[in-house]
Amino acid sequence: MGVTRQKHAKKIMGFYKNNFQFREPFQVLLDGTFCQAALRNKIQIREQLPGYLGGAAQLCTTRCVIKELESLGKALYGAKLIAQRFQVRNCSHHKNPVSGSTCLLSMIEDGNPHHFFIATQDQELSNKVKRKPGIPLLFIIQNTMVLDKPSPKSLAFVQKLQTNQLVPEYQKQSIVELKEKEGLVKQEGEKRRKRKRAGGPNPLSCLKKKKKKTQEGQEPSAEKKKRRKRKRNR
Repeated sequence: MGVTRQKHAKKIMGFYKNNFQFREPFQVLLDGTFCQAALRNKIQIREQLPGYLGGAAQLCTTRCVIKELESLGKALYGAKLIAQRFQVRNCSHHKNPVSGSTCLLSMIEDGNPHHFFIATQDQELSNKVKRKPGIPLLFIIQNTMVLDKPSPKSLAFVQKLQTNQLVPEYQKQSIVELKEKEGLVKQEGEKRRKRKRAGGPNPLSCLKKKKKKTQEGQEPSAEKKKRRKRKRNR
């Protein structure tokens, strides 16, 4: 494994860990096209993928993916054997199986709560995955696995998150209601009113001025008393 490729993967993994809370063991959903490419390029997914991602990984697929591989016959028999070795995650298509790509897309709905990676060679599926933020994408080039760089959708999501523009409306409303319940909204209004009333002469400065006036008023009376005493003495 090349040093440059490993650094590339480490940087991308840091992005998803810090911004989308991805943690070990990493959940990797594989489709039939990825299994077929791994078989053709002699890649040992179970052994090589954890080292590439820098942590323990759980490889998994769905019943729809396995059903799809079975329907394609002998051409993808080897890929089916590989997929069957992985954990099978429950999907919502028990009675009516759908295509592997449709099934994998359904597994990452509602913000990808299970923090799935998607491993596929299907270009159409890859494009749809990139339209959803926070979903790492794995594919195979020649004989190496590659973790795709974060999509523009993921980068835009993180940028909005950092500028506090992604607070849901219901959370905003609950914050306002909580403030009203605790009386914080009224207190803020009262503070603003007090600030508006503030102004005018300082009462302490007025007191000082009054003291000066009384002192100035007392000085002439004292001088008059002294003059009267002098006249009497004469």
